[in-house]
Amino acid sequence: MIPNQRSLFNIPDDVAYMNCAYLSPLMRLVVEAGDWGLRRKVRPWEIEVKDFWEEPNRARRLFAALINADPEGVAVVPSASYGMATAALNLPLRGGETVLVLADQFPSNVTHWTDLAAANGATLVEVARPVDSDWTPAILEAINAGTGIVALPNCHWTDGTLIDLVAVGARCREVGAALALDITQSAGAMAFDVGAVKPDFLVAAGYKWLMAPYSVGFLWVASQHRAGKTLELGFIARAEHPRFKHLSNYDMPFEVGGHRFDVGESGNFALMPAACAAMKQLVEWGPAAVQETLAAYTAPIADWARQRGLMVADDRLRAGHFVGIRFPGGLPERAVQRLATRNVFVSQRSDSLRITPHLYNTEADRARLLDGIAALLEAPGQEVA
Repeated sequence: MIPNQRSLFNIPDDVAYMNCAYLSPLMRLVVEAGDWGLRRKVRPWEIEVKDFWEEPNRARRLFAALINADPEGVAVVPSASYGMATAALNLPLRGGETVLVLADQFPSNVTHWTDLAAANGATLVEVARPVDSDWTPAILEAINAGTGIVALPNCHWTDGTLIDLVAVGARCREVGAALALDITQSAGAMAFDVGAVKPDFLVAAGYKWLMAPYSVGFLWVASQHRAGKTLELGFIARAEHPRFKHLSNYDMPFEVGGHRFDVGESGNFALMPAACAAMKQLVEWGPAAVQETLAAYTAPIADWARQRGLMVADDRLRAGHFVGIRFPGGLPERAVQRLATRNVFVSQRSDSLRITPHLYNTEADRARLLDGIAALLEAPGQEVA
């Protein structure tokens, strides 16, 4: 169990921020690292050629450590959608095949497949939410010999309900389907093992549970795809790190590996040091320990809600860093705004009140949240004054 880490963040005592699945706050040390990186360009004559690669390569190693993968397979990307566009560019899909997604899945891992299916005479198939929110059996049943691509998260972004990706990965290999994962809502907060799941492509945006700045993310590419097509043709992804005086050698071959798929200007002097500082701290905590600690914090919230007739997925079916609360009569009017007037910050996603704390949340934060939800129950139709 990890002790409370609020001192690492600039969060006022009277603010209960339980919305990490929306945007994580930046740790003080992350801001300092970003400031250091940004200030380097004040004196550009001190920036060397190697500096364009050192921080991105450090970031690859740190992200790989968080998902138990090889750093050589990691690309630096600006977003989940960039990573999924790369996957869609490289995964074959034949006419008559299906692409499997979840109902209400986050669009970054849907829209690319919608277009790819339409272009190839394939069909997008949505797995409906099971009544008990146990996604895995429904997904396994839907995967068959006609499935070309399975595109999934690790946990659903609206309420944290889990998918057993080890079982799904095994089923995909049985039928010859590709597996494309967006683990933005779990990377850094849950242990993940690429070797056990064996996806073809895996992406995570950095601004949520990786606790990094906006516009930084990472793509892991399985070895069989590492000579694939790239979205960009920039010099920085070439096989040998070029000296700038030789850049007119346009025949430089591309890197074979994750580096090949890097976004242009991946050596971003402000964002890369900040992202590295955030992931270094996560590696030190350990995703499994983060998950255990947050599961212990959210369990009383889930129990309290159930005792009042609210609907929360069984603890074995939800990620410990999420609590998705559904109200029998629908979400009270302006629930999120009314909680915000109490300095309690959560999200509404679909019909779920999504509560996503982190290690900076305290017992006082939890009490403030529960008092706010109790007020919603007492006056479900009340407007904000």
